[in-house]
Amino acid sequence: MGKWIKKWVLRAIVFFFAFSILITLPLKFINPALWSWQLQRDFFPPKGYKQYPPSEWVSLENISPHMQLAVIASEDQRFPFHHGVDFDSTQKAISDMISGDRFRGASTLTQQTVKNLYLWSGKDLIRKAVEAYLSILVEFEWGKERILEMYLNIVEFGPGIFGVEAASKHYFGVRPSQLSASQAARLAAVLPNPYLFKVQNPTPYIWKRVAWIETQMKQLGLGYLKELN
Repeated sequence: MGKWIKKWVLRAIVFFFAFSILITLPLKFINPALWSWQLQRDFFPPKGYKQYPPSEWVSLENISPHMQLAVIASEDQRFPFHHGVDFDSTQKAISDMISGDRFRGASTLTQQTVKNLYLWSGKDLIRKAVEAYLSILVEFEWGKERILEMYLNIVEFGPGIFGVEAASKHYFGVRPSQLSASQAARLAAVLPNPYLFKVQNPTPYIWKRVAWIETQMKQLGLGYLKELN
């Protein structure tokens, strides 16, 4: 009985690792037509959700460097240096939570990309564990530039507005390559919650976020993007 259990546990582990490679490695070369977060929105639409025509995929070289830098400055300034999971930020977030301080999210751009592509919503430990594993895996398989390209093409900038191509046209009437630093900062400012925060008619709080992101972008500089290579 014990040998039988060990045999099936081993098979399950092998299957899990093989399956994880099967669903991640092809996306180094192939752009996804659908992803988990989009499907969840389509089948279980929140209030204010609208379905727009699918946006066109945009390669990273055709996305304004200001937009690339804006999401790094806003969401994950250690993106060029960690390996999918920022253990320092995670430890700090856990310490803040234990001490009763205001909880800060510790998800990297890689983790957010993995969540949007593959996983379900929620904060249960199983999802977070799978998210961490897949994040480390895609860092190894894809590299930083592909992860950033994937993130910018699937993230939701407003209700039903997925990807930087749709967002840049919807909000500013320009192509992703034409986004200015201030426009990029406005798009990045709503990413914590694009249903609560709006690109159009921003609240004073969002304007403060925009100003903070612009300051961070200036401090980092466009040369920071070279660290992704």
